[in-house]
Amino acid sequence: MRSARISRTALALVAATALAATAGTAVAAPAGHTPTAAASVAGRTSAAVAAAQAAAFAHAAATGVGAQTRLRAVDVMTDQDGKQHVRFTQLYRGVPVVGGDLVIHLGAGSTYLGVTRAAGRTVSLPSTTAELTQREAEKHAVAQVPGGQAGATRLVVDHAAGKSTLAYEVDVTAADDSPDAARTVLVDANTGAVLRSTPTADAFLSQRVVARLHQRGETPHPKTAGGSALVRASGRSTTYPAPAVGKGLSLFSGTVTLNTTQTAARTYLLKDTTRGNAEIRDAKHASRTDSTIFSAATPLTDSDDTWGDGTTKNNATAAVDASHGLTATFDFYKKTFGRNGIQNDGAGPRGVVHWGTDYGNAAWYDSCHCMIYGDGDGDTFTKPLVQLDITGHELTHGVVAATAGLEPTRTDAKGQYGEPGALNESLADIFGSATEFATNPTTGNYLMGEQLGLDQGFLRRLDKPSLDRYEGTVDYWGKSTVDAEVHAGSGVSSHAFYLLAEGSGRKTVNGVTYDSPTYDGSTVQGIGRDKALRVFYQALTRYMVSTTDFHDARKATLKAAGDLYGTTSTEYAAVGKAWAAVNVTAANQP
Repeated sequence: MRSARISRTALALVAATALAATAGTAVAAPAGHTPTAAASVAGRTSAAVAAAQAAAFAHAAATGVGAQTRLRAVDVMTDQDGKQHVRFTQLYRGVPVVGGDLVIHLGAGSTYLGVTRAAGRTVSLPSTTAELTQREAEKHAVAQVPGGQAGATRLVVDHAAGKSTLAYEVDVTAADDSPDAARTVLVDANTGAVLRSTPTADAFLSQRVVARLHQRGETPHPKTAGGSALVRASGRSTTYPAPAVGKGLSLFSGTVTLNTTQTAARTYLLKDTTRGNAEIRDAKHASRTDSTIFSAATPLTDSDDTWGDGTTKNNATAAVDASHGLTATFDFYKKTFGRNGIQNDGAGPRGVVHWGTDYGNAAWYDSCHCMIYGDGDGDTFTKPLVQLDITGHELTHGVVAATAGLEPTRTDAKGQYGEPGALNESLADIFGSATEFATNPTTGNYLMGEQLGLDQGFLRRLDKPSLDRYEGTVDYWGKSTVDAEVHAGSGVSSHAFYLLAEGSGRKTVNGVTYDSPTYDGSTVQGIGRDKALRVFYQALTRYMVSTTDFHDARKATLKAAGDLYGTTSTEYAAVGKAWAAVNVTAANQP
């Protein structure tokens, strides 16, 4: 899971000023004038934030805000019918609150419709003065990581479990700079007790999977791609820099089109200016784990705009797959949902290949808003982890971080637990799979990691998650789900999504056979992948918060289906049936 640090992204550029103006207590909308188109958008956003803040304080009993609360707007989503959803984080007496996020829902006329909040209780502390010094807290934090070193540290109010605790949030790096070992640790600022310790990076492979593969002596054998895709011809401009269209010979996707930047007569940069400057760089095996991961890496250049050779012998081949994944994921979110970039701010995704030495994983780093790709550990994984669904999965963690910010609610020395963390992993699988379908409609599938070359043929799957024997992924909700490791627990909502999209029973899609069961033996009729995706995206961006569990996700997707299709629609009823089929119902709400 990502860091517990609140690292939300501000709104799009046209709305940035509006957000800055409305931080803190509610303020009036700016005076009217004849605006430009951009200013008009900013004005409407500012008015929505101001109205939402006013509503939050006017309905304090429902929203949980108090006299010591300041609200910071981080997102505004507008529906086709004019409803608006304004997402806030809290500061209590000036201290950031972890687990205090909320979404205020407004009608088309800015009337208050309700709230979705991460915690059921109001933040309250007798004091925000810590008894422990920062250095003392860091000593407790680094003890969670053998040989660890403390990095960025800040004072926060931990409210994720509904109880306010003053805490230090400490980023701890591992002695070997391994992303999989780095942790973000919350330490009680008065007692020194460790409240939570979560992985800093969102790694595609869990430590459990890697350990199982080592125990089994299994060495995956990924199959590289053959054939080629259509490559567009490009004209060359004499004014530099200029957009260019080249081609790449990838490991896993054949020959692909790459949008690049021509910087001189025979010099091209692997940077896509048509997608918000999306770019892949070369880490050259450096193992940075801070905000400089991307900026310190080396830009990739080429003399003829033909990149890679389809093998790992060519240093650029992994970059071809990674760049293809970045642009495919960017296009999926923009074409499907109108989301302009991972943080919806117009900026393209970024990543670095050849990260570290013997790193057999890939991960999203919230600190740099970028991806890292390892070349494999040379033992279990012998090729770079740059497959398309890996990128789609990891960049979705970025989308979740910029919206609901789902976090595990429980952790111990073995890993992260809690349904919000599992829901995060599930959404990454759902939209990662959808990226494959959108990019390759005739070969897309509901399998994750099928190109890794694992003996079971995939890492995880959505139709019957329990077929994954590496992570012990579950098909249905039960009272023990909160204790499941997040990748294992992700099966509950992944299964619900598949049932909503495709229905129960046996079905073949693009040559892959699925046979999805139900907890209650019911038959579920799917509404189609496109509609199911819209329901889950609407739920994520409007009705999920950092502590959303599976039962809350059921409510969120029902509200989303109601928004999109109406509460008397077939789609609305199908959402309820899909969740019931994985044993998530109103009757068994914990």
